Amino acid sequence: MSARVLVVGEVRDSHPTGASLEAVGAALSLAGGGEGVVGFLAGSRARSAAADFGRYGVRDVVVAEGPGWDGAPAGALAAPVAQVAVEKGSDTIVLGGTTFGRDLVGRLAARWNAAAASGVTELRASDGALTVRRPVFGGRATETRRLEGARRVVALRPHAFAAPGESGVEPRVTPLAGEGPSGPFGAAQRTAVVAVGGGTGPGLTDAAVVVSGGRGLRAPENFPLVEQLAASLGAAVGASRAVTDAGWRPTSFQVGQTGKAVSPQLYIAVGISGAIQHLVGMVSSRVIVAINSDASAPIFKVADYGIVGDLFQIVPALTAEVRRVRGM
Repeated sequence: MSARVLVVGEVRDSHPTGASLEAVGAALSLAGGGEGVVGFLAGSRARSAAADFGRYGVRDVVVAEGPGWDGAPAGALAAPVAQVAVEKGSDTIVLGGTTFGRDLVGRLAARWNAAAASGVTELRASDGALTVRRPVFGGRATETRRLEGARRVVALRPHAFAAPGESGVEPRVTPLAGEGPSGPFGAAQRTAVVAVGGGTGPGLTDAAVVVSGGRGLRAPENFPLVEQLAASLGAAVGASRAVTDAGWRPTSFQVGQTGKAVSPQLYIAVGISGAIQHLVGMVSSRVIVAINSDASAPIFKVADYGIVGDLFQIVPALTAEVRRVRGM
C-alpha cells in the first residue's frame, strides 16, 4: 500500500538543504513514485527552491513566499503545513533530520492529530499503518514502532536515507496565501545571521566523513593533528565536550548529547574515551573508527575498527598515507 506523502523542505541559499533532499528520497520510496508526493517550501527563495524539488522528482510543490517566512520558527509553520496536508489529501508528512525538523514534528502531530516519530532510519507502509525503525537509548537499541491511524508525521535520522537521482520534472507550483506568519509568531523577526567559528571543511551535520578529537590530544596546540587528518579526507572536524569546555575549540565543534548529532558514512574518534554523552551524538554513524591508547575505553564498544596506540604516532602516519593514496 502506497502512502500520500507531504515533504516539508528547508531552503538555504535558494536551494533545498541536503536533509530536505533525503526527505524527498524517503517520500518517493514510501509513495511508490512522484505522483503521490507533494512538497512544501517557505521563504523568500521558496519558488526557486521548488524547481530543485522538481529536478528530484516532486511534481507538485506548495510555496509560502515572502520574507516574513525567512527564519520563521517551527511553530509558525505547523498550521500552514497541516492545512496543505489536508487540502492535498496527504496521510503522511516527512521532515528532514535537522533541529528544525525535530521541533516541527511534535507541533505537527498536535496540530494535525497525527501519530509521530523522530530519528527514523527505516520506513514501510503496510496494512493502513506506517512501520518505522529508529535508534533509542543513545543508540544502544533499535526500536520498531507501528504508527496507527489515518495520519502520521515523521522526522528522519540524518543521512539514513539517500537523496534521489535527478529526474528533470517541471513541478506544478502553487503559492500559499499570505506573506508570513501572523500573531505571536510574526512578532519576532530575524534581522541578521552571524556564523560561529567552525572548521574549514564541510558542515559538521552534513558531512559524509567526520574526524573528532578529544582530551587524549592533551593540549590545544595538538588539535591540528585532527584538522590535518580531516583535511586529507575532505572531512568535517568535530570535538568532544571536554575539548570545547576547555576552550580548545568553539562549542560549534561539539558532537554529543548537548552538541550536534552526526550520522556520517565514516566517523573517526581521536583520543576520545567514549562517554555516553558523546556516543549519543555519533553512534548512528555508518562506520566508526576509534584511535585511543586505552584499550578499555568505552569508545571501542561501539567502534567497527579500533586502533590501540599512541595517537601522536598513528594520526600523522595515517594522514601521510591518505595524502599519498589521494595524490595530495
